[in-house]
Amino acid sequence: MSLPSPHLCCESIRDTGIAVMNRPHAVVVGAGFGGLAAAVRLRARGMKVTVVEALPDPGGRARVFRRDGFTFDAGPTVITAPYLLTELFELVGRDPADYFELVPVDPFYRILFPGGESFDFVGDEKRLLAQIEAFEPRDVDGYRKLARHAEQIFEVGYLRLADQPFSRLRDMVRIIPRMLQLGNHRSVYSLVSRYLMDERLRQVFSFEPLLVGGDPYRTTSIYLLIHTLERRWGVHFALGGTGAIVNGLVRLLEELDVEIRYANPVEQIEVVNGRVAGVLTEDGTQTPCDLVVANADPSIVYTQMLDSRHRRRNTNRSVARKRSSIGLFVGYFGTDRTYPDLQHHTILLGPRYRGLLRDIFKRRVLSDDFSLYLHAPTRTDPTLAPPGHEGFYVLSPVPNNLSGIDWESTGDTYFSRILESLEQRLLPDLGDHLVTRFHVTPDYFENTLRSRDGSAFGPEPLLRQSAYFRFHNRSPDVAGLYFVGAGTHPGAGLPGVLTSAKVLERVLRER
Repeated sequence: MSLPSPHLCCESIRDTGIAVMNRPHAVVVGAGFGGLAAAVRLRARGMKVTVVEALPDPGGRARVFRRDGFTFDAGPTVITAPYLLTELFELVGRDPADYFELVPVDPFYRILFPGGESFDFVGDEKRLLAQIEAFEPRDVDGYRKLARHAEQIFEVGYLRLADQPFSRLRDMVRIIPRMLQLGNHRSVYSLVSRYLMDERLRQVFSFEPLLVGGDPYRTTSIYLLIHTLERRWGVHFALGGTGAIVNGLVRLLEELDVEIRYANPVEQIEVVNGRVAGVLTEDGTQTPCDLVVANADPSIVYTQMLDSRHRRRNTNRSVARKRSSIGLFVGYFGTDRTYPDLQHHTILLGPRYRGLLRDIFKRRVLSDDFSLYLHAPTRTDPTLAPPGHEGFYVLSPVPNNLSGIDWESTGDTYFSRILESLEQRLLPDLGDHLVTRFHVTPDYFENTLRSRDGSAFGPEPLLRQSAYFRFHNRSPDVAGLYFVGAGTHPGAGLPGVLTSAKVLERVLRER
């Protein structure tokens, strides 16, 4: 099938100086959101595109598990900045509404405190301020100031810089003065605490770095932009689950004559005279190409898929200096009853905030207590479970595999403790109504998803591992090798991953 908008395609090709007759061949390694988005953008530029995926199904971290009549999203469940998805379809003259349906979620999150109080994070200013006033009247004005500060960070960190490449040190140097003015040398928690007095509210407005693998006490306050991003475009859910978006992108690529090869892990990226020449997969297939776009952990790509003689900058020693983000324990379970009073997204904060984060990020030990994120998609889409049933996904931040935790022996016990806590705090009689359960640990991220140290989000989002200091979107070692996804700029989270494909386009234009 031919492209539906050849005029757009040819214009894009002319802009880059690529002759139409040449049709460069790009191989995208990985069919996660970053790889799928990159494949669409490359195809819209007129390139021949082949996607090779190690798993037997698409999505990467966003793949889908089906068990006992339940459908579970394996990974991302919070959809923000939906315009980034719309852009991909409009690039090739398609309407995303023909491929999947997004619906808004309200509240964005319900946050439950160990003392029994709750706070609904919503987009409506009046409802939000009323809740803040009920917790601490003096924090109403403080929140207004915090929100204005977050908007300034958003204007710079997201609108101006998120889709810009940081391939040269001077790209970073020129923005440092503005970052210092905005207080981005401070942590998220530190900046929030400047404006809010109530400790519970400080937790409400500082937990979001955990969504991209960051410690609120260490993550640069540039990540406060997440707060503004969510309030500006809302939080959404795809009917059918996040997997419905993945399937929509796969269908789009099939219509655009993009070949996707599943169960086809890449063993080696072949290099000739310092330039990408092709990829070799584990089944012995060689695929010559002009460029490779890796939607894979850059640490693994550099140390396992590229011979060391081709890596002057990203040596094994250099890669090892990168600090990996945290791991995740994710439990999936279904019940033969429903919980109508439950919200779609619930954050259950534990008795310790700073102490628990220290255990996870610094001490790398498995704590006796935990804070949890509970996803209840059947609150919005009952078709994801059998009639009269409810399906859940519960996430617990845990240390990555540098901790040495033996998940084989502790995983079941840890999950049982989580379920007991949910029964006590939120889901009465849960134990009597469980009909299915299973879980994944950092071992799954390391062994199945090929993520260094079993981390869930690539390098930890510290200031010294952001923008120029993160793995570059264009490899400085091998010509024709590019990166998209959580491990490169701008970082983890669905908006970051989708935006990395926009950065790829800019980098290609630079070349």
